[in-house]
Amino acid sequence: MNKKAVVIHSGGMDSSLCLAVAIKEFGNNNVLSLSFKYGQRHSLELERASAICKEWQVEHVELPIDCLQKITCNALMDKNAEIAYNSNGEPNTLVTGRNGLMARLGSIHADHLGAHCIYMGVIEVESANSGYRDCTRHYMDLMQEIMRIDLGNPQFEIRTPLIKMTKKQTMELGHSLGVLDYLLIQTVTCYRGIPELGCENCFACQLRNEGLAEFLNEHPTIVPPYTKKSL
Repeated sequence: MNKKAVVIHSGGMDSSLCLAVAIKEFGNNNVLSLSFKYGQRHSLELERASAICKEWQVEHVELPIDCLQKITCNALMDKNAEIAYNSNGEPNTLVTGRNGLMARLGSIHADHLGAHCIYMGVIEVESANSGYRDCTRHYMDLMQEIMRIDLGNPQFEIRTPLIKMTKKQTMELGHSLGVLDYLLIQTVTCYRGIPELGCENCFACQLRNEGLAEFLNEHPTIVPPYTKKSL
């Protein structure tokens, strides 16, 4: 089962866009979608990741890393915790080390499959606006260097095609790939697990919906697959 790329796929908008990008470059038979079950608040995003892969005919693997629940605590893994910012300005939805752990595990599996790269849907606007310190290219460059050493492959890449984009620009990318409407319906970005426009209050919903509104403002002839007064 050789592959050319592995996509770390949460079932959210950004990682699903990365999946579309990888499919365009390598073809669906040469791409693996890898999702992680780590005790997140809701399972809907994992269900959507699986459904998207079935629709796009991409092989999908779900890897449990439930041990995270035993070594750290945050609002993204505690359904009883209210989503908020901590006193230090850090979101309590930050899962310490999550992106690094997923990058490492995904890279190891990619190497096993003969793939020379993984894709991750991290985007620096989330680091700047929501305090996610593991969502920068600098962070991924450090992880990439470590994995090149671990794998003995100086050419191995951690690809982050969205990293410098605004949320509006990710909408533009989805539109250019012909998948925007589909992903707006099928993906789950909301921390509370509400599809489409989500709860409209959490950090993830606010960033996504602001980007969508900006995109629609520049494309007045495009009608989104759902409508709400808040748009």
